[in-house]
Amino acid sequence: MMTELDLNQASAVAENAQKSVQTSEPHFNAVPVQSVREKRRKQKEKGPFVRPNLTLPNGHNKLLLHSCCAPCSGEVMEAILASGIEFTIYFYNPNIHPLKEYLIRKEENIRFAEKFNIPFIDADYDRQNWFDRAKGMEDEPERGIRCTMCFDMRFEKAAEYAHQNGFPVFTSCLGISRWKDMNQINGCGHRAAEKYDDVEYWDYNWRKGGGSQRMIEISKRERFYQQEYCGCVYSLRDTNKWREASGRQKIEIGKLYYSAD
Repeated sequence: MMTELDLNQASAVAENAQKSVQTSEPHFNAVPVQSVREKRRKQKEKGPFVRPNLTLPNGHNKLLLHSCCAPCSGEVMEAILASGIEFTIYFYNPNIHPLKEYLIRKEENIRFAEKFNIPFIDADYDRQNWFDRAKGMEDEPERGIRCTMCFDMRFEKAAEYAHQNGFPVFTSCLGISRWKDMNQINGCGHRAAEKYDDVEYWDYNWRKGGGSQRMIEISKRERFYQQEYCGCVYSLRDTNKWREASGRQKIEIGKLYYSAD
């Protein structure tokens, strides 16, 4: 039987746990347990990295890569280039808010694409369409139904472009981020491709083999802009709420860039 002291202690533990849940940081800002430097050291101990030779599904050799930003696409682009696959970048991200953030992310992506002479398709920034589709989902959490809607919207456009322009396969760099639900992303990709007989979605796991780690290394090497929230206005709102509750400053658009340190 629990004493009054035991009950008081249990109540205190429950209260502290509840406070922790209420003030926990959004997924995309969580701090990895293992440092980047430690991971880099272990990689060096294993010897030089050798990229695997990637092949597209069903023997195809032409790919449309939906890109959300330079940091996420950097490792994906270099992996595809190393395998000699012909590809084009498709930038369609009407979720990104505000316009200043959108333009910075797009320009960083263009800068890296031009470095390798990769064709870059700058699709429409129809943000009003995105807001219309997001109605009623304003308070949904990260990885919830609003994110599914967002992935669906972007992949539907990518699949349509692939169908209209002779790309038998499309994929996305969104899944390389560990703060995203890969199953959610792949489900949206396959659903978008199902509308067309001549298009399929490539659900390659870009995280495996150290992909997520190389994403950070490339971002530092290239001094990419370091976005501090997923992209939409609701993600920005929730991240700033968490920061205020934690005594941190709100996000300053256009201020933070990766460094080599």
